[in-house]
Amino acid sequence: MNRKFIIKQCKHCMSTVKVIKESDCDIMCCGEAMRTLTPNSFDAAVEKHVPSYERKEDKIIVTVNHVMEEDHYIEWIGMSSSSQDYMVYLNPKEEAKAEFPYLPGSTLYAYCNKHSLWKKEVE
Repeated sequence: MNRKFIIKQCKHCMSTVKVIKESDCDIMCCGEAMRTLTPNSFDAAVEKHVPSYERKEDKIIVTVNHVMEEDHYIEWIGMSSSSQDYMVYLNPKEEAKAEFPYLPGSTLYAYCNKHSLWKKEVE
């Protein structure tokens, strides 16, 4: 099975869900099908969104160089591999930082409450 990391979001109330198993059915919210978020990987904004990482033995320290203000912040940092997903949820004024196992070939994700989903591959 080729597992995908799928995040869907309501364009009205901004409710967000992680899809465990994709099907042909739509996930509905506020009377409409939720949209699938497509992660960006190139950061041309003044704020930074693409996660970066530093390897420390069998772990990686993931950071996002981003403001963490009440109205603009990284809500979560995640990592997806072929067999597992990891998520760290953040709050304003916290550092945008997470620690995960080092799994080459996995993908890091960061979600900004204003600028959506961003990704980077782990080498």
